[in-house]
Amino acid sequence: MKNLKSILIVILALGILVMSSSCGGGKSQKEDSKNITISGAFALYPLAVKWAEEFQKQHPDIHIDLSAGGAGKGMTDVLADVVDLGMVSREVYEPELAKGAVPFASAKDAVVITINADNPLARQIMAHGISKETAAKIWITGEYTTWGQVLGTSDKTPIHVYTRSDACGAAETFALWIGKKQEDLLGTAVFGDPGLASAVQADKLGIGLNNIGYAYDEKSRKPNQGLLVCPIDANNDRTIDADEYFYDTKDDFIAAVAAGKYPSPPARDLYLVSHGVPTNPAVIAFLEYVLTEGQKENVPAGYISLSEEKLQKGLDQLHKK
Repeated sequence: MKNLKSILIVILALGILVMSSSCGGGKSQKEDSKNITISGAFALYPLAVKWAEEFQKQHPDIHIDLSAGGAGKGMTDVLADVVDLGMVSREVYEPELAKGAVPFASAKDAVVITINADNPLARQIMAHGISKETAAKIWITGEYTTWGQVLGTSDKTPIHVYTRSDACGAAETFALWIGKKQEDLLGTAVFGDPGLASAVQADKLGIGLNNIGYAYDEKSRKPNQGLLVCPIDANNDRTIDADEYFYDTKDDFIAAVAAGKYPSPPARDLYLVSHGVPTNPAVIAFLEYVLTEGQKENVPAGYISLSEEKLQKGLDQLHKK
């Protein structure tokens, strides 16, 4: 009986040791990990891939696992500690900050209105543009159902409206421009930036919204085949003036956003978000790279670099004790 009691004590002690190493020690193992996991916004994904490639050249011992799925997924994943960093293409909300979300502004881009290049009224639409008020009547109230209503003519050609089905920064930022939220947007809901671009490309009467990374071709720097980027009529005078037109190439558009010629929103900051201030040295090193040396990748990849003030704010926050 004494031997049995001794054996049970040893088994219990071993069990406690295993539990402490797998549960209590889980966080410390993660903090010492050479793996970084990132998920979230389609908008930031192409640039994050470039950051990861360049960072891993300098740190070949660190592996970065990246996946896109929308800003909502990125925020959900990071707050649930499923990933180290969430990519979020909208402002971080107060309830998320209260749960420990720590945002690091890392780049800037914009959401644009896209139409099919073969729309029979494309020339008139591009010359007329879409104002904030018109966008609201297309995506919010549903008052405008024909292209003639957009153009102020009697044309009965119908509008086929598309929006996003997934919780995403692009739709949220676009809705914010017209004073609403993503769930207020009308239209056929399509998953993801690539899916929405494809839907408009396949529909001559379609209109949608996309991050610039999916509206323009990276090599030619022109709108993707089958798409036109529709100008915003900022002064609501029913015509696109010379200083309102900068959509022919991605580079022209990026320069206009940087110069403040494009409204914000739908221009917006893009964030890498952690759950609490990171303690994993690998994650800290990656964020330091993004906020310093990594900024040189932004413009070539089709994004806008941030001000030194915003970048320094992120670095100060990263090393906040």
